Amino acid sequence: MDQEKAMVIFQPSGRRGEVPKGITLIEASRLLGVDIEALCGEKKVCGKCIVRIEEGHFEKYNVQSTMSHVSEWKVEEEKFINQDNREKGFRLGCMATVLDDVLVFVPEESRAGKQVVSKAARDIHIDHNPAVRVYNVQVDPPTFEDPTADFERITKALERDYGLQNLTIDIVMLRKLPGILREGKWAVAVSVWNDKEVIRIRPGKAENAYGLAIDVGTTTVAAYFCNLSTMEVVDTVSMMNPQCKYGEDVMARITYHMTTLDGLQRMSDDIIEGINELIEKAVANTHPPKKKRKNDAGEKVLVEVPEEGKTYLRLDKVDIEDITIGFNTAMHHIFLGLTPDYVGMAPFPPVIHHSMDIKARDLGIDINPSSYLFVLPNEAGFVGADNVGVLIAEEPYKGEENQLIIDIGTNGELVLGNRHKLISSSCATGPALEGAQITFGMRAAPGAIERIEIDPETREVDYKVIGRDAWRKFSEPKEMKAKGICGSGILDLLAELYTAGVILKSGVFNKKALESHPRFRINPDNRQPEFVLAWADESSIEKDIVVTQKDIRQIQLAKGALYAGCKLMVKRMGLEKVDRVKIAGAFGTHVDRTKALVMGLFPDCEIDMIEGVGNAAGDGCRAALLNVKKRVEANWCARNVEYIELTVEETFQQDFMEAMQLPHMTDDFPHLRGIVPDEILDQ
Repeated sequence: MDQEKAMVIFQPSGRRGEVPKGITLIEASRLLGVDIEALCGEKKVCGKCIVRIEEGHFEKYNVQSTMSHVSEWKVEEEKFINQDNREKGFRLGCMATVLDDVLVFVPEESRAGKQVVSKAARDIHIDHNPAVRVYNVQVDPPTFEDPTADFERITKALERDYGLQNLTIDIVMLRKLPGILREGKWAVAVSVWNDKEVIRIRPGKAENAYGLAIDVGTTTVAAYFCNLSTMEVVDTVSMMNPQCKYGEDVMARITYHMTTLDGLQRMSDDIIEGINELIEKAVANTHPPKKKRKNDAGEKVLVEVPEEGKTYLRLDKVDIEDITIGFNTAMHHIFLGLTPDYVGMAPFPPVIHHSMDIKARDLGIDINPSSYLFVLPNEAGFVGADNVGVLIAEEPYKGEENQLIIDIGTNGELVLGNRHKLISSSCATGPALEGAQITFGMRAAPGAIERIEIDPETREVDYKVIGRDAWRKFSEPKEMKAKGICGSGILDLLAELYTAGVILKSGVFNKKALESHPRFRINPDNRQPEFVLAWADESSIEKDIVVTQKDIRQIQLAKGALYAGCKLMVKRMGLEKVDRVKIAGAFGTHVDRTKALVMGLFPDCEIDMIEGVGNAAGDGCRAALLNVKKRVEANWCARNVEYIELTVEETFQQDFMEAMQLPHMTDDFPHLRGIVPDEILDQ
């Protein structure tokens, strides 16, 4: 009799599958290609494999997950998990065994293969004009002749030295003011927000204030830690969005809120907790690393181990005095605890378009308690503040050139136009391009195939994995340790399969050409045709890594949605072609522009006109952090870009269906001549 199986879903990696009941969560993670730390070799002594069992019904996966779906708590776990965390669902992966369907969240510190998040800050020009400025003043102490109040003394000094007038002060800061003034012997550094409000006072002199620009994506969250006085990017920190467990796309999260009593609160708490973790990480990185050393009494204690020649800023959370933050509209609403119900229903209105200044403490964000968060404005229900960030970073509204900007993520957002007119739209690319819904899809972590080449003559596959510089053809099989395929590899994959004749224009496998080819086969379990990208002896999961016909369809759906959106927008603007195509998002850093054109992500254009612009949404958040005029510009963009709902356009279904083909069913791609063989292009 077949062994009974249960569905196990690991988040935030998104890997899932049926595993035999009775195996440990660590064993299940191995079967599904998920890396969980197990430094002690599962001897139950290191406590590194802590995971959390999620409670509730997860509509996206049709799974009911609960603590009773894993084996009972064991006394050995008490050494690593306190009572509070036990009640939250934390378990040791080497101890808890699978009894029934379960959704498991793997915290950042328990992940062995850390995700490589391509969100580095680009070198873009930003005028220096931060919202928070530091002013050093010497205040006259009170006398019997002049017993003026402490705060009024400070404002008088600020007006005298810097011309600042009509300042207010936050109540939290006011309570600390008397002690700080006297500690500094009446010399203080005053942080003023927007030339209006005193948000921090420090004794003595200070030159610097710090801020964070945070880009909250559906899948990843990136934060740029900046010196507000010098504009230097001190550090970039990132993490997986902890809301991934509720579903990989925004509609799944809206559904979770609508079907779960406290769903909105849980998701809001998760992202706030995640942002506080990023703040902790950013601040911790300004201190020397710590290691355990024995003290004179022979006890092991943590001591600082500074790197030679390196200076450390030694900052604290209170040193963060400003935050700018951008998200798509659904993430924005969930973060602020605003109901996202109507964003998910036609005509998709958001609760608010305009930007907001909110006290960090009111949201539970752990920085200087008197400081503000600037929340970037939304354009529409499915084009959010993240797209506004892209706009203020790229500034298409300042030139004559017609730019098409494609921000590829779980939700594809498009902007087209110039200084005369800008239009935007959104298309549901889904998470396929990021590795979800693909049989061996995974996040960008060590072992992920990130580049692929297929020989058009032999149809042999060469590839490169994250964490190893040498390609497959220069390596021994066992050296590759491939685990799956990530977003940049997926973008390569469709173009390579098509150019090499492995698949036809329609996306179906070219069975005639592949007859008797060792890499092509019919899977005996599901009868699906599949093509082997990496053999089992090249993988660390001890199985062949393949692409199936269903996987190819998922990628075609995503790319078809993007192309159809681009085509409709070009038509709406009355253009024959665009002058420049910019690809934003993590893909903007890694995309091979030729292969993007070959797979038909957007209409034909000169390859030199295609440009990757990296995480432009994050760059926009950083521009708003370092220049308050960009905040005004952001509000202008949000209200002056015309939003088009693609799905109600008459020809959308037809355009979408035609765009599923490679590179397109009927549209010409003259710039691919000489790149793709004529016999392939003219199918």
